[in-house]
Amino acid sequence: MNKLLILAGPTGVGKSDLAVQLAKSLNGEIISSDSMQIYRGMDIGSAKITPEEMEGVPHHLIDIVDPKESFSAAQYQELALVTIKEIQARGKLPIMTGGTGLYINAVIYPLEFTAADRSDAIRAKFEVYEASHGREALHDLLKAQDPISAQRIHQNNVKRVIRALEVQEMTGQPFSSYGQEKHLRDDLTIFYYWISRDREKLYHRINQRVDLMMEAGLLEEVKALKKRGLDRSAQSMQGIGYKEILDYLEGDISLEEAVNQIKQGSRNYAKRQMTWFRNEKNCTELSREQMTDGEIMFKIEGELQNI
Repeated sequence: MNKLLILAGPTGVGKSDLAVQLAKSLNGEIISSDSMQIYRGMDIGSAKITPEEMEGVPHHLIDIVDPKESFSAAQYQELALVTIKEIQARGKLPIMTGGTGLYINAVIYPLEFTAADRSDAIRAKFEVYEASHGREALHDLLKAQDPISAQRIHQNNVKRVIRALEVQEMTGQPFSSYGQEKHLRDDLTIFYYWISRDREKLYHRINQRVDLMMEAGLLEEVKALKKRGLDRSAQSMQGIGYKEILDYLEGDISLEEAVNQIKQGSRNYAKRQMTWFRNEKNCTELSREQMTDGEIMFKIEGELQNI
C-alpha cells in the first residue's frame, strides 16, 4: 500500500528529531516540507538539519534551489510526488516533515496549480502599485476583492498578496476558491499528524533558538548572501531571520532590534502555523503536553501498522 506519513507543526516544536526516530523505526526516508530549507547556503536561519542530526536517515528536498532563484508550491508538488514514488519503490516509507502547510497541501490534495496561469504584466502592475502605495494599501485591494484570502495572507507576504490579486484578475474567481473542496489524493494512504506544544513554552524555545542562531553565525551567513548580490528582491531573503539581518546590514535598524524582530516574527509565524494545522480537517493533533515522544511514536507506529 502506498503509505505517506506526514509529521508537521510550528517552528521550534521539535519535528526533525522525532521524524528521524520514526524513520529509523519504520524504515523510512524523510522529505522536507520547509520552504526555506530548499535553499543552498541558508542553513542557520532556516534551522536546517545537520548531517549529524540526520543519523544516517536519507533526507530529500533540502539544498535544491539557489537562493537567487524563485520556487513555487507547484514546483514543490512535482518534485515531492516524484520523490515519494522513488522512496516507495525502494520499499521504504516516505515521511514528510516541516511546517510549510502550503507545501504539504500541494502534495496531499490534487491541486491544479495550472488552473490559473501566470501573467507577468498583471503581476508587474501590482508590484508597481505596492511600490508607490505600500503593502497595506495593496492588502486593502485584496480585502475588497477576496476577504477570505486577505484574512489568510498577511500583508507582509507581498508576493502572495500579489499572486492572489493576479489569479482574481486573470480568472474572475477569488484565489480562495481554488482548492476549497479539498479531497485527499486517492493514490496515497495518508497519515497526517501535527505536533503541538503549550504556546508560552513554544515561544520560549523560539526565543532561545534565535539566540543560538546568532551564536552560530547567522550574521555572517547573511553577510555572505549579501556579498553574492542577494537583497530584498529575492524570494529567499523574505524569510524570517534573513530580512531582519539584511535591514541591520543596510543600516535601517540596530542589531538588537533585528534580533528582537526575528524573535517576534518567528513567534507570529508559529501562531499562524498552529492555526493552519488546527484548521486542517485531515490532520491529527499530538500534544507534547499530553504525550511523551515515546507515546507519540507508539501511536503513529500502531496506526500505520494497522492498515
